Amino acid sequence: MNIRPLSDRVLIKRLEAEETTKSGILLSAAAKEKPQEAEVIAVGPGKFEDGKEIKMEVKVGDIVLFSKYSGNEIKYEGTEYIILKQDELLAIIEK
Repeated sequence: MNIRPLSDRVLIKRLEAEETTKSGILLSAAAKEKPQEAEVIAVGPGKFEDGKEIKMEVKVGDIVLFSKYSGNEIKYEGTEYIILKQDELLAIIEK
């Protein structure tokens, strides 16, 4: 990976959309919603605010939830990513 986020930014890759509903109905490409779950690909070093260090709570490989309209979508080497600030993440999914 050649993208290294700065400050408190996180690079995530959206997980694949479900192909079927829980009841087994196949979804067309148009009917699929973009998932709000993603894998953390890269993490910035954190930042200093008011003289205090704010450490990163996520690490590479974590599965996270994020808001539908947060971050900036980018395309790098044919793959779509989202880059956003750590405080735009909603939760870490622990399995």
